[in-house]
Amino acid sequence: MASTNSDDLLLDEDLAAAFKGLDDETSPVVDEEVPQEEESVEAPEVDDGWDNTDDVPGQLAVDVYETADKLVVKARTAGIQKSDLDVSISDNILTISGVLSGGEDEQTTRWHIQECYWGEFSRSIALPVPVRQDENSVKAELKDGVLTITFEKEKIETTTKIPVM
Repeated sequence: MASTNSDDLLLDEDLAAAFKGLDDETSPVVDEEVPQEEESVEAPEVDDGWDNTDDVPGQLAVDVYETADKLVVKARTAGIQKSDLDVSISDNILTISGVLSGGEDEQTTRWHIQECYWGEFSRSIALPVPVRQDENSVKAELKDGVLTITFEKEKIETTTKIPVM
């Protein structure tokens, strides 16, 4: 076994011996030639943790923030056409869904890296504050790959103190 100094650290020669598989400093060093395997032409299959099933819609990343009188939802939607988007609100729940197409090439024989999502996506968000839901109070704009939805916040009546008699 390798000796240690007072701080339980391996000495340089002991550390070198440990990496060469030596039990002590007097053991001979044996260099064994390890036969080289022929390199494979194809890369091994690797489970990258991504579930590539087509039956689960993709998730849409959003930012939600508010100003004094508005609630704003922004979603990164690069590559999506307006006609492929569906935006709706019901009971203060905003749903953005659509289809991102264009990622398939019929001549593809094998993928090496596939990180871009192609296909259906959907996201439902419970809005954190009450908003007006009429068409005149909501604005949705798709510009430079960003969908921005702006809501007017619902005016909440101030609390009125009721005297108990």
